Amino acid sequence: MRVTERTLRERLFLLLVCLSVLKGDARYIENNEISKDDLYSFFNPEPKREIPEELLYRRPLRCLDMVAVEGQFTFTAERPQLSCAAFFTAEPNEVITVDYDNVDIDCRGGDFITVFDGWVMKGEKFPSSQDHHLPVYERYVDYCDSGSLRKSVRSSQNVAMVFFRIHNAGSSFTLTVRKHINPFPCNVISQSRGSYTMVIPQQHRNCSFSIIYPVEIDVSEFSLGHYNNFPKVHSGCGESGDFVQLLGGNGIDTSKLYPITDLCITFTGPTHMKIGCENTVVRMVSSGRFVNRVSFSYRLLDSQELQSIKLNNVEDFCFSN
Repeated sequence: MRVTERTLRERLFLLLVCLSVLKGDARYIENNEISKDDLYSFFNPEPKREIPEELLYRRPLRCLDMVAVEGQFTFTAERPQLSCAAFFTAEPNEVITVDYDNVDIDCRGGDFITVFDGWVMKGEKFPSSQDHHLPVYERYVDYCDSGSLRKSVRSSQNVAMVFFRIHNAGSSFTLTVRKHINPFPCNVISQSRGSYTMVIPQQHRNCSFSIIYPVEIDVSEFSLGHYNNFPKVHSGCGESGDFVQLLGGNGIDTSKLYPITDLCITFTGPTHMKIGCENTVVRMVSSGRFVNRVSFSYRLLDSQELQSIKLNNVEDFCFSN
């Protein structure tokens, strides 16, 4: 029975990849979290049942906040709040919708509520402009500009954020946050350990998996085009058009991170690395000619491991920036 279930799962997985090729999707697939129910639900025309509004989790929204659960979050200004931001995060295989509810702000007086498709930290954006399918200006949705025309905003990945400015005490608004399954996520921020497979099926685009802590990473499977074995490590593979980059640094914009190594073609050797940066990214670049795939696992480095790799060039680079 276990062998039969595994065979069925593998066949359904292959079918999903084939469908994604036809649809032009490029995404990550989480190894440990794909269940039979998830696969069957992908083909089910009935939408996922949402939590009834009366059962939603509710709490106040703070001027600077991090939200990782579904629910309704209400901000009420006790005094002018001119520079506020709320960060929303979901599981790697989910996207986020943010609905505006019960908005009572003074748009003409300079108040605003703006949802951003991704995260902005210290002026840097994730996903970067190189990795997101929308131009930057389309990733901002302002309530005062769109009003009743667009009361719901859906993210393209598992993170989103809201900027807001309120001038008058007593002004308020409510945001309803929900999560939705995304079988093939492309750009992901991960805050926990795990194991993932990144797949780009014949689509010309880039996908990044960002791990925002010092990490030990192991590449276990690698396939670019018709190469099916382990990767070959180069100082640069850009001319091939299909390759995987390991990047490191202390910001979230992948275009500004330090290139640790590129992976392409085949090789026999180690695929194990320890990287002491605040942000480590597995980034796949695809020409669109092949089905590209890389599998990797990762975990947080402890303090002793960080100390032991201080002489590593990547560690020096990370601590000097």
